[in-house]
Amino acid sequence: MWSWLKEFLGLREDTAFLKKVSVSLPFGIGSAEWEVDPAERRAAWSLYIELVTRIAVQPLEIDTGLLREALTSLYSLFGITRQVLKEAGPNVGASRESVGGIAIAVLNNGLRPFLANWHPLLQKWEAQRPPHKSPKEHEQDWSKEPQLRNELELLRKDLEQYANALAIIAGVRF
Repeated sequence: MWSWLKEFLGLREDTAFLKKVSVSLPFGIGSAEWEVDPAERRAAWSLYIELVTRIAVQPLEIDTGLLREALTSLYSLFGITRQVLKEAGPNVGASRESVGGIAIAVLNNGLRPFLANWHPLLQKWEAQRPPHKSPKEHEQDWSKEPQLRNELELLRKDLEQYANALAIIAGVRF
């Protein structure tokens, strides 16, 4: 009945039988290999969907979008990840070779330093916006705008690697 959905999402028929996974991860995490249980697969799937449907892994082309919206979307991954891990329970683990441990490391080693640096800088610039300028125009006038976009692109590539690892864990076919 749901075969069309499995096909559309790229789920393999043998997903339930794939037990051992090996993934390469960003943010200094390195590679990991372990046997994945169903709780980890479900958590990986939930995190994967959240990542691939956000600016986190979609390029933000020059002169498009707002940097504020991109940072807000990235920040929301903290709450989403916490919720997914809480709902999944302790079976997702917290070790380096578990979905929970990987997700926590990505937040703490990748997203947190990036947002801790850029959020206050952008906030300070936004506070200086004159009433006659749109937020987009004001962002474009910011001298740090190109640097933030460049660093956002580097982060995006790392998050794409993380999303790919989650897809492997979840059994998603690329």
